[in-house]
Amino acid sequence: QVQLVESGGGLVQAGGSLRLSCAASGGAFSSYAMGWFRQVPGKEREIAAGISRTGGNTYYTVSVKGRFTISRDIAKNTVALQMNSLKPEDTAVYYCAAKWLASRSSTYIDKDYDYWGQGTQVTVSS
Repeated sequence: QVQLVESGGGLVQAGGSLRLSCAASGGAFSSYAMGWFRQVPGKEREIAAGISRTGGNTYYTVSVKGRFTISRDIAKNTVALQMNSLKPEDTAVYYCAAKWLASRSSTYIDKDYDYWGQGTQVTVSS
């Protein structure tokens, strides 16, 4: 059983930056691909970014590409999402998620992740 705890959300003006962090415990962190999802009320949860087990491969949805960076520290069991040039449309609850994968190099972009954090609110004001 993997527990995920997000931190780092908050209120920021458009054009600003935030760094989200997710701490994992209770499982073999290096066995899981990781993802950051986001959800606004009334809409489906969508993936913002994903990273492979080794950290060598990443995925970004088109709307965040070039502005967000996902990274992981296997030694510290953490995954981070650096968000720059934030826009009001980035406002959402952001969730960290873990997906067990046999492949060390693949990212995973479907929604059926195995474990989820509780979410952290990110609000970008215009």
